[in-house]
Amino acid sequence: MKVDFESLIIYEDNHLLVINKPAGLLSQADHTKDVDVTVLAKAYLKDKYAKEGNVYLGLVHRLDRMTEGILVLAKTSKCASRLSEAIKEHQWDKTYLAVVRGKIEQGQKLTDWLLNEETNKKVAVVKAGTGQKCELWFEVLAIFDDKTLIKVHLLTGRHHQIRVQLAHFGHPLVGDCLYGNPKERGDLMLACTNISFKHPTKDEMVNLSCLPKSSKWKKYLKDLKL
Repeated sequence: MKVDFESLIIYEDNHLLVINKPAGLLSQADHTKDVDVTVLAKAYLKDKYAKEGNVYLGLVHRLDRMTEGILVLAKTSKCASRLSEAIKEHQWDKTYLAVVRGKIEQGQKLTDWLLNEETNKKVAVVKAGTGQKCELWFEVLAIFDDKTLIKVHLLTGRHHQIRVQLAHFGHPLVGDCLYGNPKERGDLMLACTNISFKHPTKDEMVNLSCLPKSSKWKKYLKDLKL
């Protein structure tokens, strides 16, 4: 996919580079060898600041390829280290929008134990105490026939956590062929819309928000005040 990287940027200073990643763009390189955020960001920094040689860029967290939204990058190793430590200490606050199958009348908290299955690259819900404890809570924003728009607040941050927990709850994400309907392809209805964390070098909070830009969200968001 062709990407105008500079148009994705929603925040930048001497230490941070934050973008609104579109669905379909890899956070980092994989076996497909398709273009990814890391390569694009390094090229942007190299060109903008006329840097010679290798350009440092730290990817401190990731979004799945088909998940869109806020992605935070570190421009220095000090920044990357501090942000990574803050994530480990659960000092980041992240919120997602998601559209799930079925009607949900009210929000609630979900607690599950998850375990990565190396053989099929999936994450499974397992017996309590045998994997990693994962928690989230969600609120219902609107119901559309047989689908529900929810706002998800992550209390922990694990690989595929939102997708797995909601599928186990009986309401898989629309477009999730891995944990929902295997016949679905693309258009995963999940977007990271809010992130808050302490700035790695300043005594202040960084609070960022943006709504998903892809057209698939329009009918769900047009009448909502978010």
